Amino acid sequence: MKIAIASDHGGFHLKQAILNFLEEKEYLYQDFGCYSTDSVDFPEYARLVSKEVVQNQSLGILCCGTGIGMSIAANKVHGVRASVVSDPFSAIMTRKHNNSNIICLGERTLGKDLALLLLDLWLSTEFEGGRHQKRLEKIE
Repeated sequence: MKIAIASDHGGFHLKQAILNFLEEKEYLYQDFGCYSTDSVDFPEYARLVSKEVVQNQSLGILCCGTGIGMSIAANKVHGVRASVVSDPFSAIMTRKHNNSNIICLGERTLGKDLALLLLDLWLSTEFEGGRHQKRLEKIE
């Protein structure tokens, strides 16, 4: 599965660390920007990743200062279930019960090591389906 990834200027350094992680783990990915710490508007990057995730049924990673802005913007795209995570339990449960398809991480709120741990947990967790699928259908 190909992963779509993007950041704004506030998440640029975290995105670079994640790109290294994805390469080490041999994940296929497409980087939708941004490509520097120059100020940009995060909704543009959230939309690029969100559309890719919905169109290709892939997973997405969005990074900004807190993860919150990216999450709000991404969730405006029909079919996206973007979640900000800050602890291991949330990273697991957002996939296991909510089948989130985009993880949102904050460079200014998480250290690199914690962010990579959360991402690894999120990527390795499968959706349980069952009663949780019925709930997702109610969201749609």
